[in-house]
Amino acid sequence: MSRWGMPVIDFHCHFPGPEPTQDRLDAEFEHACGPAKLERLRQNASAYHERVRRARTLPPTQPETRSAEEIAAAWRNEADEVGLTRVVFMSGGGNDRLAQVVAAHPDRFVGFANHQPCAPGAAAELRRSVTELGLSGYKIIAPWVSVPLADHALWPVWEVCEEYGLPVMLHFGPVNGGGGLGHAPNMDPLALHDVAKAFPEVNFVVAHFGCGYPGELLRLGWANANVHVDSSSNHEWTRWMPYELTLKDLFRRFHETFGPERILFGTDSCDFPWGYIRQYADEQIRILDELNMSAGDRELIVAGNAVRLLGLDLPGISTTRQEAA
Repeated sequence: MSRWGMPVIDFHCHFPGPEPTQDRLDAEFEHACGPAKLERLRQNASAYHERVRRARTLPPTQPETRSAEEIAAAWRNEADEVGLTRVVFMSGGGNDRLAQVVAAHPDRFVGFANHQPCAPGAAAELRRSVTELGLSGYKIIAPWVSVPLADHALWPVWEVCEEYGLPVMLHFGPVNGGGGLGHAPNMDPLALHDVAKAFPEVNFVVAHFGCGYPGELLRLGWANANVHVDSSSNHEWTRWMPYELTLKDLFRRFHETFGPERILFGTDSCDFPWGYIRQYADEQIRILDELNMSAGDRELIVAGNAVRLLGLDLPGISTTRQEAA
């Protein structure tokens, strides 16, 4: 049992490791604009990240020198301390590396493939990640994708997701905080609209309550019953909305519109010494209580929906909504 008195699956974490896609984008930016501008961008992002860290009373991160095995053991300890039933990692320094981490702790960790859907051989890599590596889903940073998500060049990737019943996690909105990427062709969740229509059996999960696009995400979910949302991140993006918006507002509105069956709990925890960011989880559980959600609805959000989407064998965790008598 978790520290919150119920089974909890964190559906959105990251295992510390390099992001090769971001490295590629940095190289392209440097080629186009020069190293001086790239360095200024990094400085702006670093200053912004520091301000957010201080606001959230988190310790400074430090360069990771431990092996993947040592980091995995540390993450396992974090999960055990708070009593997480499963930790779902959306990335981990490449599919092979993350698969090794998951294989070492299969009773606690789940991993998603994380590579560009527009890269040559992307569909084959996704199939390999499932059939050979044992990964359980697919994570995409949509603004990093260089073609529209509905481009038929990506159809083979969606077909693999459909074939194996893979949940697909997508990040829309700005990437990497202040000084990062603020505009791109696939920034808006509605870029997924035609894909979700064409693949109704694939469960798509949009991260971070839409990360700056909650209205667009609500419309996307209204049009597509296979679109879900997760609650992860520090929700710093709400500060940049042109109207007052709180995490409690987001939980209330998505519970009213998507229903509890399409909301998944997550924190976006990743690096050390932060480890598992308990205050993010504590805040979300507190909000579920303040909104007077039923025990059944809370169970779906914090565990049941993850069990259903991942096909986990965890008896005792309800995966369907219990209607009031």
